[in-house]
Formats: sequence, structure tokens, C-alpha cells
Amino acid sequence: MLKRSFDVIFSIIGLTLLSPILLLIAVLIKLDSKGPVFFVQGRVGKDNIDFNIFKFRTMRVQSQKKGLLTLGNNDSRVTKIGYFLRRYKIDEFPQLINILKGDMSFVGPRPELRHYVNFYSNDDMKIFVVRPGITGLASLKYRNEVELLKAAEDPEDFFINTIIPDKLKFNKEYIKKRNFFFDLKLICITVVKVITK
Repeated sequence: MLKRSFDVIFSIIGLTLLSPILLLIAVLIKLDSKGPVFFVQGRVGKDNIDFNIFKFRTMRVQSQKKGLLTLGNNDSRVTKIGYFLRRYKIDEFPQLINILKGDMSFVGPRPELRHYVNFYSNDDMKIFVVRPGITGLASLKYRNEVELLKAAEDPEDFFINTIIPDKLKFNKEYIKKRNFFFDLKLICITVVKVITK
């Protein structure tokens, strides 16, 4: 209850305080390229149930047809404003809506696409006992994931057979360690890393 109360209170505060900035970003996205302001995508959440995640759109429309993975910060599908939003994780601000709705939490395993969850083992499914989060142990470890994928000879194979198993290891570790104060610690580490990037 403490975790959920924290999520609700601070997602409301965040959406309220950031509303002028969110509006400005929405305008810049519309001016920069054609398409909607938000990118909505199906992800897998708590209890292995699908939900729609909200992000600011950072790529050109129909970019997913060219692949599900983003390959490096210079991926040609990313818009000009998109580079900035991705660099400082601003594209994830709309996930405050997901937190308020109860789809997500501030801290937890990052929600994955169903396509990749299909590669999970039965033991891996234990990560779905908690809500997915904006940040977490695996998210901090793989902050440079797009660059790792860009350097890989076969990005899809590298993601499925190397990155996903390692992320799952960290996510399972989080499940064991999780408590309210551990969440606060991870939030603080995330904020510092984003600011000092």
C-alpha cells in the first residue's frame, strides 16, 4: 500500500508540475515531424497482462515496420527532437499516466514487448508478480542498451540471447530485494545518472 500510495501521489504531483513542459514538448514534436504526439505500444505488465504504454513519439511514423529495436542514438528513424528526448529520458514522462492508472510503478522491471516475453522460461515469469517500472536494477545496468545493440553483429539475436537473460537476472534480484526504501534508493540513483549524463 505504501508503494502504491507513493506512486499515485507523486505521479499526480509530477503531471501537475510538468504540465507546462509536457505541453511545450507536444508542440515541438508536432513541429518537428508529422504524426501523433504520443507513441502508444502494447507491453506486458503485472500478472502477465498486456497494457498500453505511453511515451512521447521520438521516431518517424511507421518506424516499427523497419524493426522493433532502436539501434544506437543515431538511428535514422529518430527525429531531431527525439534525440534530445531520448538522451534525457524525457520521452518517458507520459508514463506517469501509466503509473496513475496502475499499469506501472516508478520502480520495477521495465515492461517488455509480448514478442520478447514469449522467449521467457517458466521461472522468468516470476517477475510479473510486481508492476513494471520506469526504472529498476536492469534499467540502470542497460542505460546504454541502444549503443550495445548498434555494435552487435546480429542485434536481434544479441538482444534475445544476451541482454534479455541478463536483464531477467537483475529483475529477479529486484523481486527478492524489493521494499519501499530500496525503491527510493533506485529512484535517487536514476535521477543522478540522468542529470549527470
